[in-house]
Amino acid sequence: MSDVQAWIKETVTSHPVVLFMKGTAQFPQCGFSGRAIELLKSVGVENLVTVNVLEDEGVRQGIKEFSNWPTIPQLYVKGEFIGGADILNEMHESGELQTLLKD
Repeated sequence: MSDVQAWIKETVTSHPVVLFMKGTAQFPQCGFSGRAIELLKSVGVENLVTVNVLEDEGVRQGIKEFSNWPTIPQLYVKGEFIGGADILNEMHESGELQTLLKD
C-alpha cells in the first residue's frame, strides 16, 4: 500500500463522514462537489471532514484507485465508500441519505 493509499485509508476510517471534493465546503470548485455539500448540509451533517483533491495530485488520483470509482466527489461514511454526487442525489430523494447520516 502506497503512502497516499495509507493516508486515505486512515482519513476515511478515523472520521465518521469524509467527502473528497474539488475545492472546500465553503468554496466548492465544481458543481458536483457543490451539490454534494448542499445535500449533506440539508440532512444536518455537522462533523463533515472535506479533502480538497485539487491541492494534491497524488490524492486526486489515489482516491479514484482507492474506491475504484472514476469521479470526484466521493463520500465515505464510517470508512465505507458511499458514492458520488449522482448517487448522493438519488439517496437524498429516496430518504436513504438521511437514514444513513442520522447518527
